[in-house]
Formats: sequence, structure tokens, C-alpha cells
Amino acid sequence: MVTETGYPNRTVVKHFLLEGLMYTGEHPSLFFLIFLLIYSITLTGNLLILLAVGSDPHLRSPMYHFLGHLSFLDACLSTVTVPKVLAGLLTQGGKVISFEGCAVQLYCFHFLASTECFLYTVMAYDRYLAICQPLRYPVAMHRRACAALAGITWATGAVHSATHTSLTFRLPYCGPRRVAYFFCDIPPVLKLACADTAVNELVMLANIGAVAAGCLTLIVTSYVFIVAAVLRMRTADGRRRAFSTCSAHLTVVLLYYLPPVCIYLQPRSRGAGAGAPAVFYTIVTPMLNPFIYTLRNREVKRALQRLLCGGCAEPPAGSPPP
Repeated sequence: MVTETGYPNRTVVKHFLLEGLMYTGEHPSLFFLIFLLIYSITLTGNLLILLAVGSDPHLRSPMYHFLGHLSFLDACLSTVTVPKVLAGLLTQGGKVISFEGCAVQLYCFHFLASTECFLYTVMAYDRYLAICQPLRYPVAMHRRACAALAGITWATGAVHSATHTSLTFRLPYCGPRRVAYFFCDIPPVLKLACADTAVNELVMLANIGAVAAGCLTLIVTSYVFIVAAVLRMRTADGRRRAFSTCSAHLTVVLLYYLPPVCIYLQPRSRGAGAGAPAVFYTIVTPMLNPFIYTLRNREVKRALQRLLCGGCAEPPAGSPPP
């Protein structure tokens, strides 16, 4: 008998078992505390930046508008994976995830991750206009334009993720059930399909590769023009402020892009240890982003001080922006 999807009728998998990360099983309590601490710092740091951007009148420029979106994405991206990791470290039953839950987790992860990828590109474009075309910047990046660009990144991420989720879960799954990863992602889930996955792997590499390569190319191109413009600045203080702002963005871009290259260019890599690179951009990078932007941006520091102590750190009148 053949189902409507064209695949033979087989026993349907009702749940999967996430193997988790290599070596964490030896000291689960220790790793539980470590990941809980990381998750708490991630949520606190990104929530503070989100509150500062939303409430501080000094942070009304497009750069901080996009930074607010990034903080929200980082908090959500970490929430998609870390709670399930913590549950798996507590009990064996915590590693079990339903078929529908696996599909939802995969969709949410790729929705947030791809949206963040597009957002980094928009942020690079924002810095390009601000530094290379300062006279055009107020017209090109007005409030409606910023909202439209942010909306496009979210909408594109949703479509991108829906495509991969539907292609992945249209396949039949009849066993085995052990996902050699710490969350439901495309490469480890495809290995469990009871059908040929060559087309899915080709689409995954082509689609994700095209998105990542396209975004990274636009970011690098923007920063080539930015560096050239900064080097032409006459004052050392102007160059320092420009490099300080842009270096934070470049740092998080590198932390975000390098691990996925290791994962999606080798879709047949095996073992729970294959998930180690993903820890950086799903768990570590969302925690580091608030520190990177805070340490490299004087205006964000002041906004956080005003938020935490009720205006006790108001900057002197006429002080220049970072």
C-alpha cells in the first residue's frame, strides 16, 4: 500500500530520542548548572538590551532598532534549544521529544536562525549607509524603512524555514528513533528517514548555502566600502568611533557564521559530537552578543546604567555619541 505522499505505508514514529551532547552524560549535574547559568545570562543580557532600546530616547537610531530585534532573536533562539538540553540532563525522559514537537523545534530554530542571518545583512547595510553615505542616511533609513526592513527579514525567515520543515517531514519515519544531536535539526533528522534523502540534502545545501553565502557576500562587500571610508576620515577620534561600532557587528557575524559552515557542508557527519559546533551559535553566541555590543558601544553602556539606576548615570550635556 502506498500513502498519499507516494511512500510505502510503514510504522509511523511517534517520538524521537535526542542523544544530547558528547561527554555531558558523564557529569550531567555539572553541565546542567553550566547550561542553566549560560541560559540565565543570555535571557538577562538580551532582555536588558531590549528594554534599554525600547525605553531610552537616546537609542532611537536605526542601528539600535535592529539591535533590539537581534536581542529578541538571540533570546528566542536560545530558548528553542537550551530548555530541552536541560531537561535531557535531568532525566532520561527529558530527552524524548514527540514527532510534532520535533517538527516545531526544527521550524522555530531555522526560522529564528535564518531571520538572524538576514538581520545581520540589514545591519551591515545600515552601517554602510551611515558611514559611506551620511547625507543620504536620514532619508534612506527613516522609521518606516527600518520597520519594513525588519519585517522583511522576519517574513523571509518564516518562508525559508517552512520550506525546509515541509521537505524534511514529508518523508516517512519508521525507525530508528535516536537523533544524534541535542535538538531536532535537518541533517540528523534526515538520517532517520525511511526513504532516499539525496534530494533533501541537495536542496538543503543549495538553499542554506545560497542564503549564507549571499548574506555573507553582502556583509563583506559593505565592510570593504566601510573600511575604505573610515580610512579616509581625517580625525583619529572619528576613525576610532566608526571602527568601535563596526567591530562589534563583525565579531558577532564571525561567531555566527563559522559553526554552521562546519555543520551544513557535512550533512552526513555522525555522532552526538557533531553537534558541538552548533553549541557556539545556538547557546554561546546569544550569550556573548549583549556583552560584545555593550563593551564596544558607549551609548548602550549609558542606556543600561540609566535603566538600572533610574537616570543616575545621565551623560553630560553635549557629549558626543560613540
